[in-house]
Amino acid sequence: MDDNVEKYQSDKKRRSPKMCGSNYPLSIAFIVVNEFCERFSYYGMKAVLTLYFIHYLHWNKNLSTAVYHAFSGLCYFTPIIGAIIADSWLGKFKTIIYLSIVYVIGHVIKSVGAIPDVGDSTVHISLSMLGLILIAFGTGGIKPCVAAFGGDQFEEEHTEERRKFFSIFYMSINAGSVLSTIITPILRGDVQCFGGDCYALAFGVPAALMVIATVVFIAGSGLYNKGPPEGNVLLNVCKCIGCAISNRWRRPKNSPKRDHWLDWISATQKYSSNSLKLAAGLHITVHVLIMITFPFVWCQGSRWTLQATRMNMDFMLNALLILVFIPIFDMGVYPLIGLCRIKLTPLRKMAAGMILAALAFCAATVVEVNVIVCKSSFALYYWFTICLFFFSQDPNSLTHNKMVDVQPNNIHIAWQIPQYVLITAGEVMFSITGLEFSYSQAPASMKSVLQAGWLLTVAFGNVIVLIVAEGAGMEQWTEFLLFAALLVAVSIIFSIMSYFYTYADPDQLNKLFNEEANEGNMDDLKKEKDRMHMKDLPKGTKM
Repeated sequence: MDDNVEKYQSDKKRRSPKMCGSNYPLSIAFIVVNEFCERFSYYGMKAVLTLYFIHYLHWNKNLSTAVYHAFSGLCYFTPIIGAIIADSWLGKFKTIIYLSIVYVIGHVIKSVGAIPDVGDSTVHISLSMLGLILIAFGTGGIKPCVAAFGGDQFEEEHTEERRKFFSIFYMSINAGSVLSTIITPILRGDVQCFGGDCYALAFGVPAALMVIATVVFIAGSGLYNKGPPEGNVLLNVCKCIGCAISNRWRRPKNSPKRDHWLDWISATQKYSSNSLKLAAGLHITVHVLIMITFPFVWCQGSRWTLQATRMNMDFMLNALLILVFIPIFDMGVYPLIGLCRIKLTPLRKMAAGMILAALAFCAATVVEVNVIVCKSSFALYYWFTICLFFFSQDPNSLTHNKMVDVQPNNIHIAWQIPQYVLITAGEVMFSITGLEFSYSQAPASMKSVLQAGWLLTVAFGNVIVLIVAEGAGMEQWTEFLLFAALLVAVSIIFSIMSYFYTYADPDQLNKLFNEEANEGNMDDLKKEKDRMHMKDLPKGTKM
């Protein structure tokens, strides 16, 4: 047993003190505050990013939109890098600290690039792009680690407290995003510096919040349960897969049949406790990834902004509803369902979330095709421009002309509320549950990797939206209807898969292999492994 493992087991015995006599470790308070400040930092910077491109760097709208979405996409593809670093080399704690420093440096560079006196436009663009790249790697790299690290703080028997932690964690994300989206645009527009809008301050405040996030996280260092890295997980996984394929290909004709292709790893004499545990863990991971890779759920929100008078308002409505719905579901809806003797498993919650998302798209379709007649003076689309004309011949003459940019229709803006209520309820049931599910089902060596896989579904969802929106050339209502149909189909497939899914207990798997390895009973372990096969280990769907 190496020094890292010994230190980890020593840390487990010296658990963090609990909050107010509950089973919640005090250490999670530092993690939740860290997440709140980090999300404030991220969304606060993004709230004025497009305006910065257009009004400060003087880019056109197409280029500004393209760079904005490229940056957003990069933020959701980089989590896999942070997850591999955390699970393979540094561990979650060190990965969060080091990448948070990269994150802070990116914010500082971005803020400096918004100071007019620092160089010319080329320097401003260069600093801005460098800052955004560092921010993308920082925020993406720590994203899968923070949630998994928070889950690591709970003892194995406190599963209900851990489930509620992920709800609190998700609330901190939305609380930080709501406040930052309100505050940073005010800082940009209401505070004047360098003879114009103060983008340096609007970017500087998020930078300061990221510094606070890093300091708060480090402050809780003595309370954390810090798991050791498991070595180069990616390399070991590749070796494991290669060994299984090789043994399967070279098998003798009279070799016994094996229930799963990964069972072939034990066909060689070059096995070890770690390789057998990795094979079993990989089997779990593959099936969990199959269950959580349903990006159609994330094909929402961004395509509804054309129905709203202001983009920030529709984002605010969704975020505010999340803050309201999380306690309602945790303290009201779920207990009531339990009283009805309905077993609401995580996968059933996620399936229900998909159905609610499909209903939300149906509601958006109804609004889009104007099938509901509502005689109201408030219009969903009603934008106009007032032009003032002044004639030099007559100083007292001032006339105006109102030009309607978007024609009004007969649907009250309140008809949008149902779709946001439905999509938010679906997000609470799908996203928070999926976050906890991907953590609880992951082997210890792959928890961050699975969190990264979960986050990648967000990126793929946005890619799907981009392909459909830009490539299909559909009308808005047909696009909404398409997404609703896709969600219904996916929810049916997901429900069938959920029925055959057997929930894993990765902690029990670790205990089995660790105890056998420590006692040196490798022969017994192999016999037990050959007897059990993959079908008897913690597993996923029978596919």
